[in-house]
Amino acid sequence: MRPFSAPNRPLIRRHTFEDPDNRRLAHLCGPLDQHLRRVEAALVVTLQRRDAQFRIEGERRAVERTAALLDQLYARAQTAISERELQLILLRHQGAAWPAAAADSTAPSADTPAIVLHTRHADLVGRTPNQVQYLRQMLNHDITFGIGPAGTGKTFLAVACAVDALERQTVQRIVLTRPAVEAGERLGFLPGDLAQKVDPYLRPLYDALYDLMGLERVTRAFEKGLIEIAPLAFMRGRTLNHAIVILDEAQNTTREQMKMFLTRIGFGSKCVVTGDVSQIDLPKGTDSGLVDAQQVLAGVAGIAFTQFVSSDVVRHPLVARIVDAYDQAQGRPQGLR
Repeated sequence: MRPFSAPNRPLIRRHTFEDPDNRRLAHLCGPLDQHLRRVEAALVVTLQRRDAQFRIEGERRAVERTAALLDQLYARAQTAISERELQLILLRHQGAAWPAAAADSTAPSADTPAIVLHTRHADLVGRTPNQVQYLRQMLNHDITFGIGPAGTGKTFLAVACAVDALERQTVQRIVLTRPAVEAGERLGFLPGDLAQKVDPYLRPLYDALYDLMGLERVTRAFEKGLIEIAPLAFMRGRTLNHAIVILDEAQNTTREQMKMFLTRIGFGSKCVVTGDVSQIDLPKGTDSGLVDAQQVLAGVAGIAFTQFVSSDVVRHPLVARIVDAYDQAQGRPQGLR
């Protein structure tokens, strides 16, 4: 176990489970105490275990949260706990605060009912405060921006909202689009017809649809025109009524493209724009339409922004640490975009 390095005098607490069950303890600790090491890193404590007794060392607040977490994990540990499930539980116990920009009426109170998205495979809810805010903004605003690092659920939750609305028949179709820009390399001419040429750029959107609806239902929806996926260049001149329109990888739009896209929205429609301004692949000297939109549209009624940070990452825990490491190397404060 790693040594405790907090500057303040640490608090030591011994935590014991009554009538301990060895099977639950094994599931709680994980293979070779892997779960305990994850808890140590996330909550900044030192954990030592002897049979059913745990020695927790750290700052008082961290020790109290760790004790509460151990109780929760033990109650859950009738079966094995996956790394993904542990990561999501840790996000809640790290006490992530609402961002300052979100400390308004868009932040749900304790009495506000949770937003549940109903899809073919599972019911989905926001797993972090920013994800909850993002879902609420998509319901309450005509145009919503989700901006932040990879793995925070920006695109997946937007597609899930669209699928839920289509299933409830509150919209007539879903339109998904991305700019056709390579990520730092030139692929040259791609074989096939137009659909086959743009397919690689739109593959992440297909993946989200398949996860949420299944291959067969997605195929039928395409045949009926209920779902449309197209490169951004095909949006010019269109007016999209009674639809949910999602622009993914918006950091790779130009100012002109962003304006063109946002003005496609019609009656009964909602628009969601997602992107990560730390991964811009535009030619050098070309301004990002997403960065420009953050400045131009701030404060415009009917438009909402959700700023995701590394603590919202729900992929492998290394993803959040990679995001922070790159931010630190480039001189940006950790967790800010």
